[in-house]
Amino acid sequence: MAKKHTGQCACGAVKFEFNTDPTFIADCYCKDCQKSSGGAMATFFGIPEDDFTLLSGHPKAFHYVAESGKGLDRNFCPECGARLFSTDLESFPGTVFVTIGSLDNPAGITPVLEMFTKRRLVWTKHLDVPQFSDMPT
Repeated sequence: MAKKHTGQCACGAVKFEFNTDPTFIADCYCKDCQKSSGGAMATFFGIPEDDFTLLSGHPKAFHYVAESGKGLDRNFCPECGARLFSTDLESFPGTVFVTIGSLDNPAGITPVLEMFTKRRLVWTKHLDVPQFSDMPT
């Protein structure tokens, strides 16, 4: 049976699905998210690793050590380069963080917080959600 949520890269080589309705949905303004997204911030959400199913393709992982000193793998399509999800986060074992832009239908998935706002670019406007200058605790 098909799962509730599906996503894929820009070229369609890497596809995935999951059932969990995201609850931790964040806009992150940290330098890593700015660099890896190519924008002012990245929007992502966490889901349980055991609910995440890779349907096709072979994403390439780039291991990165964040400002916190904790490691994670950023997964992207080796064909089109689209960033898709992060895995193996030392701070969040058993969780996959999916980029909202990789979803086939992101309607109804809205940020509930903004973090690392100390790195927010001056021309961006904050949402009416809780604001955290660093990682929320």
